[in-house]
Amino acid sequence: MRRLAGELDVRPTKKLGQNFVHDPNTVRRIVGVADLAPDDVVLEVGPGLGSLTLALLPACARVVAVEIDPVLAGRLPTTAREHAPELADRLTVVLGDAMRVRAEQLGEPTALVANLPYNVAVPVVLHLLAELPSLRTVLVMVQAEVADRMAAGPGSRVYGVPSAKVAWYASAKRVATVPRTVFWPVPNVDSALVLMTRRPAPDADRAAVFGVVDAAFAQRRKTLRAALAGWAGSAARAEQVLVAAGVDPGARGEQLDIDAFVRIAAAR
Repeated sequence: MRRLAGELDVRPTKKLGQNFVHDPNTVRRIVGVADLAPDDVVLEVGPGLGSLTLALLPACARVVAVEIDPVLAGRLPTTAREHAPELADRLTVVLGDAMRVRAEQLGEPTALVANLPYNVAVPVVLHLLAELPSLRTVLVMVQAEVADRMAAGPGSRVYGVPSAKVAWYASAKRVATVPRTVFWPVPNVDSALVLMTRRPAPDADRAAVFGVVDAAFAQRRKTLRAALAGWAGSAARAEQVLVAAGVDPGARGEQLDIDAFVRIAAAR
């Protein structure tokens, strides 16, 4: 990896959240946890120098890799041909921003497996789950703290907006810790793997429900009666909506599961 980075004159940047995995055991472990089927089409975000890409190619039917860095995107097919010539035709590289990429550019991937940049991990996952209903499973490596937030349930100290919004799409759990030493450059924090399994979306308007979630957590220490006053028009109206939804107006957002937020949105 260092040789390839030197050849390309690539220096990992904080702006793009680039921390490349250099440990072969780690990428094999990620692919093993992903438990891919031979007919899976895997979406990888931020393949970088290709270490995870090379581990994914033998485990599935196709890999669609989205890379924002044009130098890295241009080199990845060559890396695949050099290290896995018999599998290189399984790789498709899309030059673009994973925050803005659309379904028509990606086809219908069935799994997302990626080492995500720390600074955009949550919005990238939420965007891709919304954009790609074909995704059945998601396995992402993110900052350990972010992993805890994504997988947290109601009542947890770290349960919040990411937890509730992820729960709209999938059940999530933290499945492994990844030490910082497997990355180049070495980050200041450890990472973790989060596994998500798609579940049927609630029968509701997602934007409306997410609006309730955002309002409920905007002021975490406040009761829902107070936190939702602006959203509902007044504290009195918020209390009426909460009672109609079967939710205690004195509760706080961190106590509610996604189904409770759905009921609140419907009762407005």
